[in-house]
Amino acid sequence: VSWRKPRSVGPWGEGVSVRKLLDLSGKVAVVTGGSRGIGLQMAEGLGEMGARVAVTARKQGELDEARAHLDGMGIECLTVAADLGMHASIPGIVDAVMARWGQIDILVNNAGTNWAAPAEDYPDDGWRKVMSLNVDAQFFIAREVGRRSMIPRRSGKIINIASIAGLYGNP
Repeated sequence: VSWRKPRSVGPWGEGVSVRKLLDLSGKVAVVTGGSRGIGLQMAEGLGEMGARVAVTARKQGELDEARAHLDGMGIECLTVAADLGMHASIPGIVDAVMARWGQIDILVNNAGTNWAAPAEDYPDDGWRKVMSLNVDAQFFIAREVGRRSMIPRRSGKIINIASIAGLYGNP
């Protein structure tokens, strides 16, 4: 009887490196709310793995800083200033990315807002602002990207970012 250590073979076969598994060369990613925080970190990570990255945010100055940062890392970047809370801006974001790269492979829905108030004191306009950006805009941009790039190409990934604060509520 010969006792040998079993060979480790993952679902992708033997000898496939993690870098190859995570290679995003030739892919295009859109990151909403990508000028700072988690959004910028997502853009960095996607870009490090080879994706071309489009970053959206409301403030052009913050987008300029994000572009300089990503360019400095050697990441091909497009910035699009838009307020996703203004849903009419969504087709323009997709237009800009499609005009530059012709496809969108990855959508990271990261843009979001909060209105800190106890539920009993929460103003109606604050509720609408939060729902408009955190829920409605995520659906509308996913629908637009899906309709114009992912569905016709039968390929794509959508990542929705949410805050853990939603699990705790206000003390």
